[in-house]
Amino acid sequence: MKNYFKILFLSTIFFAISCDDNANKKETKSENSSSSSMISSSESPIMSFDKTFHDFGTIQEGETVETIFTFTNSGKSDLIIVDARGSCGCTVPEYPKNTPISPGETGKIRVSFDSSNKPNMQQKTVTISANTDSGRETIRIKALVQADPVKQKQRDAAAAARAQQNN
Repeated sequence: MKNYFKILFLSTIFFAISCDDNANKKETKSENSSSSSMISSSESPIMSFDKTFHDFGTIQEGETVETIFTFTNSGKSDLIIVDARGSCGCTVPEYPKNTPISPGETGKIRVSFDSSNKPNMQQKTVTISANTDSGRETIRIKALVQADPVKQKQRDAAAAARAQQNN
């Protein structure tokens, strides 16, 4: 029994020492990376949007709506958008892919939303991968989709059939 407690005590001390050592290493790494990011941030491109959120209001199920987000490169080097993805397949961005946007120039991202089979409140995000300091920028859309009465009856009937089957 004494050996068990000795082993437990020694392993606890070993664990505490090894965790403390890793914390010191992480701190040093983060200090080094933050100082290098301070240097690069003054030279990095910056995406400044005219808006980062758009509310389509109330739309009918099945409608496809779109909006344009305009941005300016307010940094000191060329901005390059590598990718832009919607949070679901119903949200599709069109953007200037791999096209350098010089400092001071503007660009546009067109976002379309297909409300088919998406009744009720919908909130979607477009994530943009670019060569900015953060590497990722986000823009959002929102719409209240009024359900198509025919499709809603079909959904209700299917839900009732599933409930009946589970009973």
